[in-house]
Amino acid sequence: MSFKNALLSTLIIEVSIGLLAVINYGASLESLQAVTRFSGRVSLAIFSIIFLFHNHRNVRLSAILSDRYFLILAIAHAIHLAELLSYILLSGNALIPVRLAGGFLAYSLIFFMPYAHWQFKQNRFPVKTYSVLSLVYLYYVWFVFFMTYLPRVRGTLPGAGGSYTEFVVLLAWVSFMLGIKLQSLLVKQPNR
Repeated sequence: MSFKNALLSTLIIEVSIGLLAVINYGASLESLQAVTRFSGRVSLAIFSIIFLFHNHRNVRLSAILSDRYFLILAIAHAIHLAELLSYILLSGNALIPVRLAGGFLAYSLIFFMPYAHWQFKQNRFPVKTYSVLSLVYLYYVWFVFFMTYLPRVRGTLPGAGGSYTEFVVLLAWVSFMLGIKLQSLLVKQPNR
């Protein structure tokens, strides 16, 4: 898929989420919370593809999300961040320092990775450094998604929109992703 098509698809999905939220909840704080929640799920879907198929021997990410797949996630997550910050500001919810620090690091990685990937493709980023950065990025962002849903399932994050069933399904999916990734790493590559 071309970058233009991947970006356009992402933007259409994000705008559709906003329109559906306004149709269902009106122009309200509840609507903004729904937009934020479902925008995060769009980011999770994009990240899931990257996490599962990054350096996969049989699947090219460029065929699914374009050759700038890290940038597609960064754009989707920038939209989610704008919505999240708007919701936090308007709702008056208190920020939890540990979650804030962990999220800041995740967003920093998400926004830095497109640049690192581009530099790597231009042979300006050492292979070993890029490999380590990719691993840190993939598993840390995975961990943040895991920690997004774990407290919701445990009921320790009051005021989080969505249902318990949604949280269980999403936590199960994030956990399953790790299982798939680890299993694919353990499968022995055929001799060539």
